[in-house]
Amino acid sequence: MPVKHDLYADLSITKEELAKRKSGDAKLNALVEQYDELDAHIVSVEEAGDLSDDELKTLKEKRLLAKDSIAQQLNAAG
Repeated sequence: MPVKHDLYADLSITKEELAKRKSGDAKLNALVEQYDELDAHIVSVEEAGDLSDDELKTLKEKRLLAKDSIAQQLNAAG
């Protein structure tokens, strides 16, 4: 059964800390929103079985890039 990816564990940050950092950083907030949308879409298509393995892999690669962008923004903001 598909499950939502754990962004907080990947970033080694608590939900509260990320929320606090997002509130002061519009770019970070937008990146997290983009990540959340991608993650929800991936879970949805995994449940429905609508996509080929290659298409699903491409979506997961986009999610990984989104996570990396969040990590970079967190590091840049200190």
